[in-house]
Amino acid sequence: MGAKDSSPHDFAADESRLYRRVARALIDDLQSGTYTVGDRMPAERDIAARLGVSRPVVREAMLAMEVLGLVEARLGSGTFVIRLPGDREEPAFTVSPFELVEARLLFEGEAVALAAQHISDDEVQRLERLVSAMQHENAKEDGEENADMAFHMTIARASRNAAVERTIEQLWLLRSTSPECRLLLEKARTANVRPVVEEHAAIVAALKMRDPAAAKAAMHAHLGAVLQHLLFALEEEAVAAARQSVEATRQRFQRP
Repeated sequence: MGAKDSSPHDFAADESRLYRRVARALIDDLQSGTYTVGDRMPAERDIAARLGVSRPVVREAMLAMEVLGLVEARLGSGTFVIRLPGDREEPAFTVSPFELVEARLLFEGEAVALAAQHISDDEVQRLERLVSAMQHENAKEDGEENADMAFHMTIARASRNAAVERTIEQLWLLRSTSPECRLLLEKARTANVRPVVEEHAAIVAALKMRDPAAAKAAMHAHLGAVLQHLLFALEEEAVAAARQSVEATRQRFQRP
């Protein structure tokens, strides 16, 4: 049985996020019997060509399907069907990591511009300490990313706007509660994607100068890079290479 025909025009007519439409089209394929349990899903480039979307959109859709328990990404082998959806099953999408970063671009970009006008010397010094803490956390194999959240929340508080602060706090809460966000964070850590110290240092430098435009530009540059890092973490080859590198290092140090 061939895959259902889904044209780019069909997707453009839908008001929902594009990755959700791609995921629904692939779920339709599973429900119609195009693929069954154990089958390998087509390569993302082939799905992208068939549905007329970009490969990053396909990656986002496959992540959502993985969260739904329909497929499983196996390093070096591809993505395989592990469960078929019921005929009446409706996918329950949450907030995707890419939607979250888009929202952060909107709110944190404006928050840092406000912070540049109100931030205290003590808060600037706290940010500098948090940048150093990030560097220490990055050096640990299983290091957490507490300094990253504390950094961004310090800026949110420095905006001196309680509504902005609470909104950004909720966005960071979604980062840890959305299943899709949590799964991608796990993949990012596996691919050795960590907070970039230099990007955060550039934000601090702009805040130290009390320059709203420079601070906003630095925040946008940082969050734009975050999007690219997340896409990198979804590349199977990148994850596999990172794991092999970690294993090779571990074996080297275990030798007598």
